[in-house]
Amino acid sequence: MKGLKIVVLAKQVPDTRNVGKDAMKADGTVNRAALEAIFNPEDLNALEQALRLKDKYEGTEVTLLTMGPGRAAEIIREGLYRGADNGYLLSDRAFAGSDTLATSYALSCAIKQMGKVDVIIAGRQAIDGDTAQVGPQVAEKLGMPQITYAEEIVGIEKAKVTVKRRLERGVEVVEGALPMMITVNASAPDCRPRNAKFVMKYKHARAVSEMQNVAEDYIALHNNRPYLHIGEWSVNDIETKEEELGLSGSPTKVKSIENVVFQAKEAKVLEPTDADMDELMKELIANHTIG
Repeated sequence: MKGLKIVVLAKQVPDTRNVGKDAMKADGTVNRAALEAIFNPEDLNALEQALRLKDKYEGTEVTLLTMGPGRAAEIIREGLYRGADNGYLLSDRAFAGSDTLATSYALSCAIKQMGKVDVIIAGRQAIDGDTAQVGPQVAEKLGMPQITYAEEIVGIEKAKVTVKRRLERGVEVVEGALPMMITVNASAPDCRPRNAKFVMKYKHARAVSEMQNVAEDYIALHNNRPYLHIGEWSVNDIETKEEELGLSGSPTKVKSIENVVFQAKEAKVLEPTDADMDELMKELIANHTIG
């Protein structure tokens, strides 16, 4: 198999693994200013699978696609540093407030704009939402078969992809015809580190919105080196229906948000007897911890 065209869906997310006391605003929304923005961890696992296919099949092209504000272009640069070929930032105020349905619609429209794609790879879910819906929804909107919970993309032969899946009760190996959407688990291999040569090559790569704040020297540099241009698409650059974007295209409505604070209580020591175990079970059921 030669010349695969692979799209990796990636997202810049707040680092919810290191939540502090200022992580939430008074209205219950995430205080993104108080949390470092990072490459969504499982999307990095997905990128590694794409890069392994690139290593294996000559002529393969890996393109990153992310949706967000201008600063999300950092995700594209991170991908370039690790071996991706190019990337596109989908950025427009019209996308603001998108839930998973509106997000997947915008991403699917952008992918259609790219033309023929053989494989789309994404992380199983993002750590800021934990819905695991965007990948499968993109596949549905593109009319593409999908394989979820992938741990390894074993190989591609005769337009068929073989994938090892990690499930709750074990592992299974499945096959599917291209084009294919694949979502990748955190149990997949970690992404390779940055390549020093790629860092030096792409450290000045910028999207259009980022170029508005750079010196003229950098503008001249970009004009002389086309590979430093990170593609940026607005709502006017892809074919969409306005009513399916942003808030108007997002049926998800948040009714209420509650901050839950876990507090340590005094420990309870139990004897390894049936009576103590029975008492513990009744207590857990009574306070609705279980049951």
